Amino acid sequence: MPSYLSPGVYVEEVASGSRPIEGVGTSVAAFVGLAPTGPLNEPTLVTNWTQYVAAFGEFTDGYYLAHSVYGFFNNGGSAAYVVRVGGSAEDASAGAGRGPAAVTGRSGAAPAELPAGEPKQLGTFTVTAIAQGDLSVEVADPEGEGPAERFKLIVKDGGKAAETFDVTAKKGGRNYVVTQVKERSKLITVTEAAPAAQLARPDNQTVALAAPAPAPAAPVETADASHPGPAQYLGDSADRTGFGGLEAVDEISMVAVPDLMAAYQRGAIDLEAVKAVQLGLIAHCELMGDRVAVIDPPPGLNARQIRVWRQETAGYDSKYAALYYPWIKTFDPASGQSRLVPPSGHVAGIWARSDSERGVHKAPANEVVRGAVDLEIQITRGEQDLLNPIGVNCIRAFPGRGIRVWGARTLSSDPAWRYLNIRRYFNYLEESILIGTQWVVFEPNDHNLWARIRRNISAFLVNEWRSGALFGQRPEEAYYVKCDEETNPPESVDVGRVICEIGIAPVKPAEFVIFRLAQFSSGSGELEE
Repeated sequence: MPSYLSPGVYVEEVASGSRPIEGVGTSVAAFVGLAPTGPLNEPTLVTNWTQYVAAFGEFTDGYYLAHSVYGFFNNGGSAAYVVRVGGSAEDASAGAGRGPAAVTGRSGAAPAELPAGEPKQLGTFTVTAIAQGDLSVEVADPEGEGPAERFKLIVKDGGKAAETFDVTAKKGGRNYVVTQVKERSKLITVTEAAPAAQLARPDNQTVALAAPAPAPAAPVETADASHPGPAQYLGDSADRTGFGGLEAVDEISMVAVPDLMAAYQRGAIDLEAVKAVQLGLIAHCELMGDRVAVIDPPPGLNARQIRVWRQETAGYDSKYAALYYPWIKTFDPASGQSRLVPPSGHVAGIWARSDSERGVHKAPANEVVRGAVDLEIQITRGEQDLLNPIGVNCIRAFPGRGIRVWGARTLSSDPAWRYLNIRRYFNYLEESILIGTQWVVFEPNDHNLWARIRRNISAFLVNEWRSGALFGQRPEEAYYVKCDEETNPPESVDVGRVICEIGIAPVKPAEFVIFRLAQFSSGSGELEE
């Protein structure tokens, strides 16, 4: 208390006791991948595509970091931290025209082409095996009605179907057999054996393929900075490398590793290494508790194969991760052609856009994927019926409505954390309350403090309820804040603790919209049997 020693008027500033809690941002992404140039293992903030190009260079053939960041900003993202792995210290200071050593393969030379077997005739097309195994190709009738050029191409390994394509012999179509096999198959290639004017649907038949000669064994090399393996992606928190370098950045809310699948496509790592990196990414998000991992699936998998991969190979169970399928086809400004890219960068941008337009409490689904011109595979409703319950968020094309994200689930088996918006909204609340109540530390632990805590948190939550983020017709139905003698008994106060219990009722997405229609007799008001 000030001392008053002489008569007069005194003006004092006193605290009102109200310290409003401000909501934190939820739209900052982090990308870990390969780039032609830029700082190594140093989280670098970029707020637009121009800044990314200045720091890390343009698009690089065979890698997806640049395409993912471009898709992030194109879909509504506003800020991202980029961590470059791979390359060397010399590359970090080189110009954008110099690519990472990983671009040219493990030995520094261009990667050798896959060996191929003897070509076999398939009507007006030629089919060739590019993988080992007892391979054969079957031509069968397609499902349902359609043009005469349509047919089903089934690639079998040991008599069992390994790849299936619903294609057409009409050149220039989206499902043209040569294009589809080139983009999706890992077992065969198909080329034209006749001029375009003479191309026709092959007759139903089965053709056995000759396996290619085994490729010479490559020298065994360990992963280094130029060819990042799981250790380089996982990094170390003490050295601020890989995922560990992101621990010091609090504002990140989503993390993606798009170039992981580029390494898998090139054969630099196998599915076990992919799983190790994705598990490390999920562990990082769980450790931090304020961010969610955006998981990419391997390319070239149909609905049945992605279901097997999700359940058997990558049996992740985490409320801090979400998986999106399939890959999307975007226009590549560098080559002037379209190419397949993993969906994580575009999805992260959609999360940011949904947060900005509607709020983090709204499920980031039924949203258009900007920049997507096609999908790797078209998902049917029946296929999504099998994928949605196991946490695979499908991206689907709808006539007249474009390509949209059509799922909003986490990879958790816990029904309480089934929906992605619930997890992200709790992250938002926890971080906002954590930052907005730092003033409490070292305050006198008494009833006045408890009342101020209740008042400030209640004021924050009532605004959340008014914005539609909490369920209930009245604030009392939407949340409660308890901080009193019951939550703070004397033994807790004696050890310097203040415990505040908060309960909220978050809104959940209308995932299944059901309209029940019934027929009734006009004027009677009774339903007919």
